[in-house]
Amino acid sequence: EMKNKGKYIIICLILGIFLFIINTLNDAGEFKSIVPHFDGECIQIPGVSGAEDILFLNNGMAIISCDNRRKTLARFSVQGSLYAYDINETSSKLTNLTSSLAMDFHPHGISVFENRNGKISLAVINHTQEGHFIEMFELQNNVLVHNKTISGSLLVSPNNLVLINENQMYVTNDHDSSSDFNKLIADYLQLANSNVVFYDGENFSIAAENLAYANGINMSNDGKIIYVAETIGKKISLFSRSINTNKLIFQESIDMDSGIDNIELDAEGNLWIGSHPKLWTFTRHAKDAEKLSPSQVFKISKMKNDGYTVEEVYLESGDNLSGSSVAAVYGKTLLIGSVFEDHFLKCNYTLTQP
Repeated sequence: EMKNKGKYIIICLILGIFLFIINTLNDAGEFKSIVPHFDGECIQIPGVSGAEDILFLNNGMAIISCDNRRKTLARFSVQGSLYAYDINETSSKLTNLTSSLAMDFHPHGISVFENRNGKISLAVINHTQEGHFIEMFELQNNVLVHNKTISGSLLVSPNNLVLINENQMYVTNDHDSSSDFNKLIADYLQLANSNVVFYDGENFSIAAENLAYANGINMSNDGKIIYVAETIGKKISLFSRSINTNKLIFQESIDMDSGIDNIELDAEGNLWIGSHPKLWTFTRHAKDAEKLSPSQVFKISKMKNDGYTVEEVYLESGDNLSGSSVAAVYGKTLLIGSVFEDHFLKCNYTLTQP
């Protein structure tokens, strides 16, 4: 009888592990079918490595955050760069804005704030061997001037950030630990243990907690809403800001059913999001460039009744671009970047009405 009970326990454990694996794969989107589509044409723009984040300035110039993350993962890091890319120029050349920067530089998420006088402040997350920092620049005549380095104990695993003025910002921590092992466990168990912190110009404080891999972050054009991408949670969470405490007050979530990454806004206030429809496949792509990871772009539009519509604008298997992380729009030009590729996409797309 004891032997039979032991066999029963073993069978239950095996079955439980099997069901856990199947559920994890399903949550990661591994059983999705990829049917490529896009109403437009795209060309590959070479000359970059890991164009993970892209944004547009008001004048149509794109700023691109690049780092060779595979070499960094292999403990053989190469200096990263911020590039300017002007879509208005016929040549559309890439200009390295940080070629003379005298510091260890591995940029991740970026944000800009353009004031009424035309001053452009730029903040970028920098991952170095010494730790995680935020570098502050001012863009002057196509030249980045480094102003200061910001550090803090709450910058545990910073991913992205959004400037709300020249000196203050919200920053996402995608995990509550800097340990690779702890991050791995949190990801596989789908733990909601990440947060958003606020920098008031001098100190950091926690603004929102219990997020499932807080990733991309941005602010509505009127400054009233903060959007946070929860990659493992597969949703966009919307927060209002407390004027007194700068805490983020949860309002609602938009279910995306995909591993969403960075968030950009167009001139009309629509959200554009690069996403990973198959997260498990993306982790394999991170280790091996030959293993393609699907790319996906969403557009989220606000409706008159305060609801939102979600449109899948772009989807492909990864042949043209693997591991899309960002989609930035200016006019009819759509730029799609990725975490590891040696190029990004420049696309002309057909405008659709929500």
